[in-house]
Parts: sequence; C-alpha cells; structure tokens
Amino acid sequence: MKLRILAALLAAPVLAFGQGAAKDAPKASAKDAVATVNGVAVPRSRLEFMMQQQAARGAPDNDQTRAAVRDELVNRELVIQEAAKTGIAKSAEVQAQLDLARQQIVIDAYIREYVKKHPISDAEVQKEYDRVKAQSGDKEYKARHILVESEDQAKGLIADLKKGAKFEELAAKNTKDTGTKDRGGDLDWNVPSVFDKQFSDAMVKLEKGKYTEAPVRTRYGYHIIQLDDVRPVKFPALTEVKPRIQQQLVQTKVEELIRGLRAKAKVE
Repeated sequence: MKLRILAALLAAPVLAFGQGAAKDAPKASAKDAVATVNGVAVPRSRLEFMMQQQAARGAPDNDQTRAAVRDELVNRELVIQEAAKTGIAKSAEVQAQLDLARQQIVIDAYIREYVKKHPISDAEVQKEYDRVKAQSGDKEYKARHILVESEDQAKGLIADLKKGAKFEELAAKNTKDTGTKDRGGDLDWNVPSVFDKQFSDAMVKLEKGKYTEAPVRTRYGYHIIQLDDVRPVKFPALTEVKPRIQQQLVQTKVEELIRGLRAKAKVE
C-alpha cells in the first residue's frame, strides 16, 4: 500500500470520470451541465477537473481544449450508458476495480491534504542538504574492482597482479560484477558513502595507482580494489537539488504517517 500511496501522491495519476453517475454521486442539473447525453447531464465539475489534468500536462486553457474535453466526456457518457445496458458494471471483477479506484481517490485526497497541512519547511530542506553533504565528504574517488566468490580466488588474482597482470584484463575475465565487467571493473567517480563500509574504508586508504594487497570482504563477496584517481567532490548547490530533497522529505513524512496509523491499528 505504501508504494501505491506514494506513487499516487507524487505522480498525480489521471482519474477516469467516464463511469456514469455513481450511486452516491449528486445528479447534475441542466444548469450545471456542459452537455446532456440521452437525457443524462454531464456535470461541469467533471470538465473542470479534466481541464486541471490537461493544464498539469501543459495544455492551454482555451476554447479548443475545452471543446476537446467536452467531446471526450460525451464519448465516455455514451460508452458508459451502453455498458450499463449489458450489466457489466455489476460483475465481481469490475466492482472490485471500482472499489480499489474509489479507495485510491480518497487516499490521494487525504494524503494531499495531510501534506498541505504539514508542509516541508526550508529549515528541514537545509538540514537534509547539510546532512547529505557532510556524509558525502569532500573527496570523490575513481576506482575499479574485481569481485569474486572466494578469498582464495581473490588471493590468486592478487598474486597475478604482482606478477604484472593488468587489472582491467583480470577484471574482464574474472569479476562477477556484470555491471563493470565490460569496463575492466571501472566503478567511475563516487563518494565513499556509496559503497559498503568495508569497501570504502579500504579504498580511501589506497594511493593512486595502487590496489589492495589483501582481499576485501563485503556482503557481495571478495574484492580486489584499485584506486585510479581522487578529486575534490563537486557537490550541487541547494537550489539545484531542493525540489528533489523536498520530494524525498514528503515521502518520508507520508511513510511516518502510515507507520503511525499501523502502530495504532488492530491488524489481524
């Protein structure tokens, strides 16, 4: 549920209104209708909501867009009326989908209102920015590695390196890291916090051009690490990453809300 809620909140999904008049939905009066289809009024509120969706996609609010939306609403009403004649809306499958859709719409509305009442402050954004910046450190490293299953295999490759074998060639032939195999084990530029602690601790101790002379064990297996270069880290300005930080903090806030609701609930 958490993933679905977050996806709905952040992606603002399109809501289908072509379902005809629901049991609890108020009847549209002729005065409030943008069209009538076989005597059934299509409410203006439906058109206005779809216009909001179009505006979110960058469409202009003009007569042409409104005419196109009105035509779409008429088409939907025609189809829903025809579907009603078949009784398909009463099938168990359709009822289950309608129930889930209704639930999601209500959840989306509640989450939006909750976030509106509990906005992310500039101070919270600054604090998170400072935390990530401090965690990243002031240097980034360009390293490569060879990942193998066993310590003995790693030791054998280190012996080969000492005999003059090229690191890139050994990585291409032996590493089980498929993401770097074709690049001779190249991990590109990264800050140490990207890696497992055992890996980063060994990496930052290396001199440029040197490799670890003992296997480094992580949850993935055994590594031989070579450090190719080091440079000062180029951390983006707050203005560049502020929207992303705000989005992440919103996700965290919604997750905390759900955890709180579960903690108070009786789930059997």
